[in-house]
Amino acid sequence: MRVGVMIGAERGDMARKVRKFLEDIEWAESAGFDTAWMPQVPNDFDALTMVALMATRTDRIELGTAVVPLQAQHPIALARQALSVHAGSGGRLALGVGPSHHWIIRDMLGIPYERPAAYTRDYLEVLNAAIAGPGPVDVENDSFTVHNPTVLGTDDTPMPVLVAALGPVMLQIAGELADGTVLWMADERAIGEHIAPRITKAADNAGRPAPRIIAGIPVCLCANSEIEVAKERANRILGEAEVSPNYQRLLERGDARDVGDLCAAGDEEAIMARFRRFADAGVTDLSVRLLPIGETRDELVASKYRTREVIAQLAADLR
Repeated sequence: MRVGVMIGAERGDMARKVRKFLEDIEWAESAGFDTAWMPQVPNDFDALTMVALMATRTDRIELGTAVVPLQAQHPIALARQALSVHAGSGGRLALGVGPSHHWIIRDMLGIPYERPAAYTRDYLEVLNAAIAGPGPVDVENDSFTVHNPTVLGTDDTPMPVLVAALGPVMLQIAGELADGTVLWMADERAIGEHIAPRITKAADNAGRPAPRIIAGIPVCLCANSEIEVAKERANRILGEAEVSPNYQRLLERGDARDVGDLCAAGDEEAIMARFRRFADAGVTDLSVRLLPIGETRDELVASKYRTREVIAQLAADLR
């Protein structure tokens, strides 16, 4: 199992955050992590733009988006942007996409959020044709009528496309038309009993390679007596499940009741044990969201640095 880190979506002014992004990605590569994942959240930077910037400071690490909402741009436009970033990064982009949630697409953007799974299938038909170029894209389905004369190709380094797939239909689509799935709010049981079997079977039936399963989890290095404190902090700052029916349905597939339960918290042994359970469930990649704890800013900063150094060592031990 490969281990990567989430970079981004932190508070602060824009200029400071750019500097912080670049410092963090430089550290992630130097620490030996396999991947870095840039979340796309409604009130923060454009993920693909930030990946392009991070590529200028790195040479090896895979750079992924987690995830780009499909409804916000036409698949030809997304293919053009993603292929440009992929080429600029030396073939290191993993394009994570998904249909997002009603509270982002409908309530914030004013775009219909109807039949998201069917829309995703239609979108991927166009996107896959575009990234398979160079050459014309001619796709007609219920959502798109595309006759685009030419798009760029991926040359010698294919660009993986990963889909945020939580329910059975989306997992079927991801297995058939993508290279894997990017997850949030999925614990070990949900992955082992629901996600991994469905997406793997769909990929096998479609004649595709075994899919990647990227699981995003918060991680907090702390004394075992502080685990409940870490879980409470995770629930306070990462509580998307409270407003996202998609996540709520996924939680029902596992043992975790909230993001606090999903958090890998405790000492090094406790965190490593949790990592191994995810690997045993079928996870191919972990995406770690560092979760510091403390009463003051200095304590939070110190906690973050302790956590990330330990995670880097655990990642090396898992190889």
